[in-house]
Amino acid sequence: MLDTPAYAAADASSPLAPTTIQRRAPRAHEVLIDIAFCGVCHTDLHQVRDEWGGSIFPMVPGHEIVGHVAEVGSEVTKFKIGDAVGVGCFVDSCRSCAQCQAGEEQFCEQGMTSTYNAMERDGSAPTYGGYSTRITVDQDYVLRVPQSLPLDAAAPLLCAGITTYSPLRHFGVKPGDAVAVVGLGGLGHMAVKFAVAMGARVTVLSTSESKRDDALKLGAHDFAATRDEATFKTLAKTFDFIVDSVSAPHDYNTYLSLLKVDGTMILLGVPDQPAPVAAGSLIMQRRRLTGSLIGGIRETQEMLDFCAEHGIVSDIERIGIADINTAYERMLKGDVRYRFVIDTATLQS
Repeated sequence: MLDTPAYAAADASSPLAPTTIQRRAPRAHEVLIDIAFCGVCHTDLHQVRDEWGGSIFPMVPGHEIVGHVAEVGSEVTKFKIGDAVGVGCFVDSCRSCAQCQAGEEQFCEQGMTSTYNAMERDGSAPTYGGYSTRITVDQDYVLRVPQSLPLDAAAPLLCAGITTYSPLRHFGVKPGDAVAVVGLGGLGHMAVKFAVAMGARVTVLSTSESKRDDALKLGAHDFAATRDEATFKTLAKTFDFIVDSVSAPHDYNTYLSLLKVDGTMILLGVPDQPAPVAAGSLIMQRRRLTGSLIGGIRETQEMLDFCAEHGIVSDIERIGIADINTAYERMLKGDVRYRFVIDTATLQS
C-alpha cells in the first residue's frame, strides 16, 4: 500500500483537513496515476456536508481528476507510463449488464462505483477521490487527455464537461437549432461552449444581468434576464432546446413556455425541493421535459476529443489545497468564474 497525502472531511460538520490515505499498487489491469489537478464540483460540497444523506466518512472528495500514469499493471494495454489521463465520476461498474455493455456505465443496473463516497465492488474499502496526490484505477475507467488540452483547464471536463456534452449529443442538437442555457455557472458555461461549437444559436437565460458580458464572451449569441417578466413573453415558443443547469428551486412551467412545438427541456440541476409541472405545459405544444446525468467512458472520451478539435476547456481559477474550505464558501455565493481547480502539487507541502 502507498501512503498518499490527501484532504478529507472527518464528518459532515468538519472542514476539510490534511490526512494520509492508502492507495494500492496497481493490479494487473490497473494504472496508478499521479494527480496533477482536480476540479471542485458543487457535488463535492453536497457530499461533504451530507446534504444528500448516506455520506461515508472520512471522505476525500474530487471526481474531476487529471494527471499522468506513474505505474501500470502487468496486463495493461491501453496506457503507458507518462500518458496524460483523466478520471471522472466513477471508477467501476458491474461490466455485465445491458447498460455497461452499451458503454453507458453511468446507468449500471447494479449501480456505478463513484470515484469517492462509495465502496469498492468487493466491499473491502471506501473509494477516495482526487483531493489527493495519486489514485489507482482500472484501465477501462481511465480517459486519455488529448495533448492539446492544458491539464488544469481540462480537469472540469471530466464532470461539468460530460454532464453538458452528453445531453446535447443524445437529444440531437444540430447546426441552426435555437438553444437556451439556463444558469451560467460551472455547468452552464460549458453548455454554452459546446452548443456554440455544435452550430446552435445560443441564448443564456440568467437571473443576473451582470452575467450578460460573460455570456457573450463565452460565445453566446444573446442574453436575457429572467427577473424581467417580459422576457418570458418576448421569448415564448422560441427555442428547440433548453438546457437547465440550475439547482435552486424555480418554476419549470415558465421555462417550458419558451419551447417551440416538439421542443425539449433538459434538466441537469437537482433542486432540493420537488417542482410541480402542469400537464398543459407539455401537452399543448407536444413538449418534452427530460433529464441527463453524466456520460459513459466511450462518450466521455468522445467529448475530450471534441474539446481538442474545437479548442474547448473550462474557465477556471487555480487554487492551493489549503484554500479549499474558502473555495467552498465562495462557491456557495457563486463567486467563481467558473470552476475552482486544485493544484495537487500543493498537497506535497
